[in-house]
Amino acid sequence: MQKPFEEIIKNFLPSGDERLDALLKFTALAEEMTAILRRTNLADGSRRQNDAEHSWRIALMALIFKEYFIEEVDTTRAATICLAHDLVEIYAGDTFAYDAAANVGKEERERAAADKLFGQLPPDIGTRLRNLWDEFEAMQTPESRYANCMDRIEPFLNNSLAVDGGTWAQAGADVAAVEKRGKPIKDNMPRVWEWLQKNIERAKKQGFIKE
Repeated sequence: MQKPFEEIIKNFLPSGDERLDALLKFTALAEEMTAILRRTNLADGSRRQNDAEHSWRIALMALIFKEYFIEEVDTTRAATICLAHDLVEIYAGDTFAYDAAANVGKEERERAAADKLFGQLPPDIGTRLRNLWDEFEAMQTPESRYANCMDRIEPFLNNSLAVDGGTWAQAGADVAAVEKRGKPIKDNMPRVWEWLQKNIERAKKQGFIKE
C-alpha cells in the first residue's frame, strides 16, 4: 500500500534553498498521480489506468495528431497543458465522466484543489501551472481545445478495444452520453469523429452502449 505523502515527506532533507526545496517537494508530491486510479482500464484489460499514465499518453498524442485538428496549434504547448491538466486530482480525485452524481460540485472541488496544489510552488511557477490548468478547463485557445480532444480520444480508444465494452458497459452509457463526451472531437477533429462514430455504432450493436 502506498504511504501517505505527509508521511513520506517527513524524511525530506532541506537543501538550505527554500525555492529548491519547494520544487523538490512538489516533484515528490506529483508521484501521487500514480496512485489515482481512473475508471478506464489499460488497453489490455489487465488493470485500471492511473492518472500519470493517462497524462503521459495524451501528452504524447498531442505531439502526433496535429494534422487532424482544424486549426494551427502549438503542439509543445498543448502537450504541456496535457501534462498539467489532471494534477489537481492529487487532491480532488478522479471524477468518472459517466457518473452524474459524482460530477455535482466537481468544478468547485477542483478549483479548491488547484488553489492548494499550485500554492505550494514558488509564485512564478505555481502561477504558470495554474494558468495551464485554467486554460485547459476554459477551452478558449486552439491548444486547450486540442488538449481536450486528446483527453477524450484516449479513453475512447481503450473502451473501443475492450472486449467487454470497458467503462461504457460498466456505466450503462448511452449513445447521447458518449457523443456528448466526444463533442470537442466532433467540433475540432472531424476525421477522427468519423472514426468515433463507427466505433459507437459497433459498440451499440454489441450491446456495450445503449440506444
